[in-house]
Amino acid sequence: MNLKELLTVLPQYGLPHHALSNLMAKLTHCRNPTWKNLFIKTIVRLYGVNMAEAKYPDPDSYASFNEFFTRELQDGARTFASGRDELACPADGEVSQAGTIEAGRIFQAKGHDYSVLELLGGDAERAAAFSDGRFATIYLSPKDYHRLHMPLAGTLKEMIHVPGQLFSVNNTTVGAVPNLFARNERVACIFDTEAGPMALILVGAIFVSSVETVWHGVVTPPTVSQARVWQYGADAPTLAKGAEMGRFNMGSTIIVLFGPEQVAWHADLTAGRAVRLGESIGRHLV
Repeated sequence: MNLKELLTVLPQYGLPHHALSNLMAKLTHCRNPTWKNLFIKTIVRLYGVNMAEAKYPDPDSYASFNEFFTRELQDGARTFASGRDELACPADGEVSQAGTIEAGRIFQAKGHDYSVLELLGGDAERAAAFSDGRFATIYLSPKDYHRLHMPLAGTLKEMIHVPGQLFSVNNTTVGAVPNLFARNERVACIFDTEAGPMALILVGAIFVSSVETVWHGVVTPPTVSQARVWQYGADAPTLAKGAEMGRFNMGSTIIVLFGPEQVAWHADLTAGRAVRLGESIGRHLV
């Protein structure tokens, strides 16, 4: 690690990750007008948040910082890829990495990788569906829209809440902490789709106060010591392409997985590229 990485990353190993995230949850849900308005306007100014595309453009109209952070967009602010075989981007953000899952391992950054098996909670049968498949990792910054949407239509089969740490997921930390996305707390959602099984993994991070889905509500907190698994049968929800599936209460990273020979990413879906919710990022091959 270089000096910047040492100063950024090493202190994180000793931080009380969950305690800090719980404190952030209290601050972001605070409804004191002076505090929440100052907090919101500071983030808007520092990160250049585009309030013109928000359903409620006035920063003072939100009851708490969290309501601002998980704000809705105006109708028509995003257009979803409409071709039958097109895959819609699930989030606003920046591509961290995208490519092929090689022998069950996903490239992270700078020589680091991690296993699908660990990422999905340690179940070999669950992980096998994605071995040698395709992955895309998208980082959401504080300026981004923080609701997550379906890349294509799917029926939910399983949700797994995997406990873990809460390292930052910024570029510096991703490049320096081995196995990061399989170390952090996460919620993995497995869908059946026209392109076979699809996994959407919502990865927690420092100060991410909670992760929720539209069918369950808040999944985390609570912090747990062992993975929790929900199986969905005849009453499983089916979500259309472009439908909201979840959100981060504070920002983080979403990882998309498909099985082998099911999808192809567009050639320009590469590390560092800015992406917008709904744009075409690839196509399915079946």
